[in-house]
Amino acid sequence: MNQSLDPAELSRMARRVAELRHEHRELDAAIAGMQASIQTDELILKRMKKHKLLLKDQIAWLENALIPDEPA
Repeated sequence: MNQSLDPAELSRMARRVAELRHEHRELDAAIAGMQASIQTDELILKRMKKHKLLLKDQIAWLENALIPDEPA
């Protein structure tokens, strides 16, 4: 998939993966903190979890794009 990508683009994608992973970890910690709280806004918690799943999908897509194609 990445045979047409230049090294600069690959580097940019790898940095983006690192940024998304960091954001995912921070969101995970925030969700854990909210779940431990007695007064939790369930709607906000649900939205945070949805955003976390979106980040996970974006990370997976970018990581897949970074894997070099192998001839069959």
